[in-house]
Amino acid sequence: MRTIDTLLAQYGESHRNHVNEWVHIVCVPLIVFSLLGLLWSVHPSVALLGSILALYYYYKLSRPFAAGMLAMLAVMLGLLLLMPPLTILPASLALFVLAWIGQFIGHQIEGKKPSFLDDVRFLLVGPLFVLGFLYRRLRLAY
Repeated sequence: MRTIDTLLAQYGESHRNHVNEWVHIVCVPLIVFSLLGLLWSVHPSVALLGSILALYYYYKLSRPFAAGMLAMLAVMLGLLLLMPPLTILPASLALFVLAWIGQFIGHQIEGKKPSFLDDVRFLLVGPLFVLGFLYRRLRLAY
């Protein structure tokens, strides 16, 4: 079994409740966006470097997932570029906190702890879980 398939299967074990799945579909992209915003607040090049490092990891796992993440990160970085600079940090902090509260509520509903508590790699797998949902809906291979 490919590493990406194993990681998604392991991640999926604590994301079977449909409410928790939808919470993740909403909150995971918000967390990614807020993290990019926090990095952007340090300096836009830091957000770009973080994106490149994540894309390298995704590319090693799956080229189709890397392509999807490239598109998602490009849109998010573009939105940050359009935002007034003074709003990025407070908006990112607020989104980060609210999205994580949503995540923990989802896991409370699920009755299982978040996957990243067992393996930190799952912080990078979460966005692929969401992207995988989209890929399955569009019948795209990954």
